[in-house]
Amino acid sequence: MAPAPNTGASGRRKLGALEVSAIGLGVQNMTRTYQTTIPSRPEMIRIIRAAYERGVTFFDSAEAYGPLEVERILGEAAQPFRNSVVLATKFGWNIDPETGRFLPGLNSRPDHIRTAVDAMLKRLRTDRVDLLYQHRVDPNVPIEDVAGVIKDLKAQGKVLHWGLSEMGLNTLRRAHAELPVTAVQSEYSMLWRGPEAQVLPLCAELGIGFVPWSPLGVGFLTGAIDERTAFADGDIRKGETRFARENIASNLALVSLLKTWATRKQASPAQIALAWLLAQRPWIAPIPGTTQMAHMVENTGARDVWFTASEIAELNAAVAAIAVKGDRLPPGVQTLSGVEAAPRSS
Repeated sequence: MAPAPNTGASGRRKLGALEVSAIGLGVQNMTRTYQTTIPSRPEMIRIIRAAYERGVTFFDSAEAYGPLEVERILGEAAQPFRNSVVLATKFGWNIDPETGRFLPGLNSRPDHIRTAVDAMLKRLRTDRVDLLYQHRVDPNVPIEDVAGVIKDLKAQGKVLHWGLSEMGLNTLRRAHAELPVTAVQSEYSMLWRGPEAQVLPLCAELGIGFVPWSPLGVGFLTGAIDERTAFADGDIRKGETRFARENIASNLALVSLLKTWATRKQASPAQIALAWLLAQRPWIAPIPGTTQMAHMVENTGARDVWFTASEIAELNAAVAAIAVKGDRLPPGVQTLSGVEAAPRSS
């Protein structure tokens, strides 16, 4: 499918049959940062509500974020406009839904999913989850069994749409055959283009929407990171070889490209990176996350960045010519997360 232009400030996207804003908001880090300060809950609520005022109707959370607490923040923030937005969340880690304590391994057993969803509804202050993802594939539970319990939850009105995150191609086909999948969520950005080879073509074939997480390359594509950056303990980027000093120096070619296009389009590097994603397919809706009001405003402004067909062809060729060095996740994370044969960057 040929790249599509952006959809404009009032643009909407279709993920399967689900309509969302072209740019969403990921709320993952609204209870913690990698720095010394903890985000202010009232300020996070203010950011979510300000995002809605700027046209954002797609909010992404998970029980694992916080854990549990991010869903509570989103639920409180979205109360005034609950019926006008899409709330997405995720199950799949082995989490005690009452205490938030992580237990060993993954858990997509049907009884656990039912319990998890009931707890999610309370935290989100709602009677239904608009889009419920399996956060990671549980190798001990057939995807058909997962689809079966989601089908039951849909019949009860507790879940409206479902999706998968970081799954393998065979799992996606099997899941979709059992119960049509609305959206796939995986990392995708100029820094990590793995989904382009097989996942995006399969989504196109099956009519499934795609939701990129880390659409700004875990902050790298904003231009805020260089070879002098020191990552704090607990920051996942500290263990990713693409952020090793010797690789950052090479990967900064992407940032240079973004800055050139930012000048050309009178935008910021982050806006160019997000607009580039929107231009790849009409059914892609990125969910940049932030705990800063200014960054939220900047990110949503990407909806106003347009490319002509010749411009996006030129930009795509320039991005393809840059070989990203290093791996996207620390060693072993792909296997532990249940991803099937996840491709790695060069």
